[in-house]
Amino acid sequence: MSRLSGIGGRLYRGETSFDFIGRRKTWYAVSALFLILSAGALGIQGLKLGIEFKGGSSYMVTTNNPSVADAESAVAASGYSGETVIQKIGTDKIRVQTGSLSNAQSNEVQNALAAKFNVDINNIDTQSIGPSWGKEITRKALYGLFGFLIVVMIYLAMAFEPKMALAAIVAVIHDVFITVGIYALVGFDVTPATVIGFLTILGYSLYDTVVVFDKVRENTKSVTSVGKLTYSQAANLAVNQTLVRSFNTSLIALLPVASILFVGAGLLGAGTLKDLSLALFIGLAVGTYSSIFIATPILAVLREREPAMKALAKRVNARGGLTPVEVSAAQASLTGASVATKIEKDDRPRGPRNQPKRKRR
Repeated sequence: MSRLSGIGGRLYRGETSFDFIGRRKTWYAVSALFLILSAGALGIQGLKLGIEFKGGSSYMVTTNNPSVADAESAVAASGYSGETVIQKIGTDKIRVQTGSLSNAQSNEVQNALAAKFNVDINNIDTQSIGPSWGKEITRKALYGLFGFLIVVMIYLAMAFEPKMALAAIVAVIHDVFITVGIYALVGFDVTPATVIGFLTILGYSLYDTVVVFDKVRENTKSVTSVGKLTYSQAANLAVNQTLVRSFNTSLIALLPVASILFVGAGLLGAGTLKDLSLALFIGLAVGTYSSIFIATPILAVLREREPAMKALAKRVNARGGLTPVEVSAAQASLTGASVATKIEKDDRPRGPRNQPKRKRR
């Protein structure tokens, strides 16, 4: 831990630095690969919507000997031949999901399951959702998603600047698309819990991005007046200064989510926990990546196109490369550190008042 804090201190002071902005094409290529894979998964397999979105019937049977094969034979014996999803939940439950059924067909399925597992028909938890209700839920979920993005973009444009808002929204869309693509690849059901997970990762991704952008704004506030670093160099310093913080925050957030995903869903077989935790786990990891490798490089590219930043880059490049001491001094002057003040004081000519006092005899 002390070693990690030591690295964080060197990153903050600029003594150690990773060139995130300069290698942005590499990060763009990595993201493009994941986006292509996500698009392929969505195009080939598509999302596996739960009955809450497409409509259907669900039967939860509590029994001492839950068996997927027995449930399949019971559904076949009822005369239903449509799409069926059967899951074993925990050690004493079996869940059967079918398409939309009439009341007569639903009763046949319940009777067949009760007979196969030797349980009372009243002990079977049955849930039926019509297709129209599922479409309404889907429409409201999309409205909520787009409304969230619009409100966040307006807020970021007012609190920071429009280009920061644009870069943050691009990073959020990047996170959601990759998360949805992995969901399609894995084949988990998309349920209301999944939508909650998506909205949660949107908030976390924006939170991490806002933390980095706040430091970028602090570092670039006087970048043109100081004239020692370009906007990209000052933004890269901000990413390095918040790197350890982002890593620690993400790790602490991922540990409990990983416990829910691998312990709660894997061992206990809780379907709702599985749907929610997978979205959270993927989204948290991708959100941390995008706030460092995607959002800030995009912001730097947008700002470097401004005439003032182009002129600044020409002035900095005309002076040639800076020595490590000069880079540290320039970085300190941007962050308000006392090093810049000390350098200025040491460089001032010493007048009579600055001369050391002589000792009286």
